[in-house]
Amino acid sequence: MTTFLEMKQKIKNFYGQYEIYIVPFLKFILALASFIWINSMLGFTEALNSPFVVVILALLCAILPANLILYLSFAMVIGHCYGIGIEVAAFALVLILFMLILFLRFSNKVNLVMIFTPLTMGLHIPALLPVGSGLLASPMAALPAGCGVIFYYFIDLVREQSAVLQNQDTEIPQKLKVLMDGLMKNQEMWMTMIAFVAVILLVYAIRTRAFDYAWRVSIVAGGVTYIFLMLIGGLFLNVQTSILELLIFSVIAILIGMVLELFVFGGDYSRTERLEYEDDEYYYYVKAVPKATVATSERNIKKINAAPEREEENKPNKKGAEYVVSRSREQWEPQGESLDSIPTERMERTSELEADALPLKDASEIKEVDFEKKLEESLKDL
Repeated sequence: MTTFLEMKQKIKNFYGQYEIYIVPFLKFILALASFIWINSMLGFTEALNSPFVVVILALLCAILPANLILYLSFAMVIGHCYGIGIEVAAFALVLILFMLILFLRFSNKVNLVMIFTPLTMGLHIPALLPVGSGLLASPMAALPAGCGVIFYYFIDLVREQSAVLQNQDTEIPQKLKVLMDGLMKNQEMWMTMIAFVAVILLVYAIRTRAFDYAWRVSIVAGGVTYIFLMLIGGLFLNVQTSILELLIFSVIAILIGMVLELFVFGGDYSRTERLEYEDDEYYYYVKAVPKATVATSERNIKKINAAPEREEENKPNKKGAEYVVSRSREQWEPQGESLDSIPTERMERTSELEADALPLKDASEIKEVDFEKKLEESLKDL
């Protein structure tokens, strides 16, 4: 747990420091994933399949408001439907306007949930979307989640019925009937929509309660409810559902929800405090849950190398010693005595004097005295 808390703190600090770069990058990745998925599912218009066009549109989404991702995704779907036929594009336009006018205009702040819906369903972890939306968003997220389910199944319907829709012999009313029946009679779509809406509302209702570990309880309850609703729908609506796949990916969604709870909420219920106070009009009963944090210390290691001693400081001053030796020789040479003729006793005495002699300063180091200046100063005193 400590490792996760330290990682959370580091990620939080990193995000706070580089938020101006991280947010556009995340919007770029989300837009790129959405556009690539749409092209992989439809791909009936060559111009929209170009990687250059996809990257340019994703870059626009990175620097503009996030809801632009949703509107450009709508435009790409309509463009691909136009590659099949103008009647298919008209049907897609009417469907999108219907969702925008009746539902999405009430949930403008959480409309990005509609982008995540087909992506999570394409990754075969649909339970992650209602659980995550209930944890991170408001109950209004149920509207774009339901619209996202319709959006996903409409794209899947167009892909499956593309041969019929592109057939020139098929009349326009028949094409519209294929599209209408494919949506209205799709029991799997309605079952998934009901499960999404129910799980979002349930998770939000539980995680906003005041009891301990409400977030974790809501995650588990949401995952179990999703499994239960999908199994019940599969039994009564005759919808083929892979039970093993449903269980595995629902458990994965629950685990991811636990990670989200740790990084987004992360309350430490062991240190919960309950406070009571009042004023002139109300009594207040407050439950304070501190955040689980861990102190992180930044270690800066500085390598200090001792400066090498200069050889000149360690060397003895040989210049002064040589000067003393030369002076001692001069004391003997003028008297006509050679060093060889000097008695041994006198030689030893001279050696002792040389050893005890202090090194003399160099002539360049002796301070020069200006006698003329000294004389002028003395005369001034007189």
